[in-house]
Amino acid sequence: MDFQISDAMKDLLERAERHMEETVFPLEAVVHEKGFTGARAELEAARDTVKAEGLWAPQVPKEWGGMSMPFREHAQLMRVFGKSTLGPYVFGCQAPDAGNIELLVEHGTDAQKDRFLAPLVRGEARSCFSMTEPERAGSNPTWLETRAVRDGDEWVIDGRKWFTTGADGADFAIVMAVTNPDAPPHQRASMILVPTSTPGFQHIRKIPIVGEEGSGWASHSEVGYESCRVPVENLLGGEGMGFLLAQNRLGPGRIHHCMRWIGLAERALELMCKRAATRMIAPGKPLATRQTVQNWIAESRAGIDAARLYVEHAAWTIDEQGLYAARQEISAIKFFVADVLGAVLDKAIQTHGALGLTEDTPLSHIWRHERGARIYDGPDEVHKYVVARKELKRHGLELGSAR
Repeated sequence: MDFQISDAMKDLLERAERHMEETVFPLEAVVHEKGFTGARAELEAARDTVKAEGLWAPQVPKEWGGMSMPFREHAQLMRVFGKSTLGPYVFGCQAPDAGNIELLVEHGTDAQKDRFLAPLVRGEARSCFSMTEPERAGSNPTWLETRAVRDGDEWVIDGRKWFTTGADGADFAIVMAVTNPDAPPHQRASMILVPTSTPGFQHIRKIPIVGEEGSGWASHSEVGYESCRVPVENLLGGEGMGFLLAQNRLGPGRIHHCMRWIGLAERALELMCKRAATRMIAPGKPLATRQTVQNWIAESRAGIDAARLYVEHAAWTIDEQGLYAARQEISAIKFFVADVLGAVLDKAIQTHGALGLTEDTPLSHIWRHERGARIYDGPDEVHKYVVARKELKRHGLELGSAR
């Protein structure tokens, strides 16, 4: 793998860093005070600045208004955006919209692209991805209760979903529902585009995460579908392709998460070092003189660098050999980088003492929103099983399904 960074990429990274310092970091206090919905004007102004600079939507093809960046270059850029939980949103590469854009680009019809994709890429609309259910294990996407039944030229959808990120204020959902209950497990579900203005679509509640409800894109919701009717042409991909499309969506989605987690870990390490260098524990003795804190800093630096190289290798594999070839790397980086982020955050909070638990630094906010890193997009335990199964297969042992 080539470790060289082109001059053009260096320029992009420098420009992105400048925007983070001048625009995104100051927005954190505004959003904390007003909430995501209340700070919409400031957020949109920041997005307009990014668009004018040509830094908008790095993962989106140029014909749809993005930068058409390969995965490895996107990974490098995302490390900068990821230093703030707001960064991906301001630069137009936030989940769940980024994954939904990829689905629509690859599998949407021309009519679906005109109606749903175009405004989503422009940042004029928001979307959500409606798969996880409160009564069924999220680790098993083949076992869903939500049903979609064909009735003439319409799908009639009934069911309940939760942890649907960004559903508050979203313009449409991509819902995963069982359309073929008698088919083999991996061919039972389909994906259907549902405008949130459709009668029967219900936003039930925003789910508080460690006590914070959030709003708009920065929230997770429980939603219901009650005799929710949409045209048959809202089917995304083919009937029974829901599981396959979900895997196609979640693979890149996991690596996108890992990219931004590295940025958040870098931010936590920077804050840890600043605190250690300036916090006096006795006259003339900063906290950084203590070996335990020095160990934390060294361990964090090594962990972040290892994670960064691992993610770049996975991104390089996707660019060179395709998504299928990178399956094991994607599972491995998902749990590895989540662990690194958690460890660095914990050390950074401990270095700040009681201050680290307050909202006077970004650390508690980051921890509150990213403790879920080990759960969403497949719990770490499932990804460890995937890696272990492949390794054991090299030694002649075939393991069955994890479910």
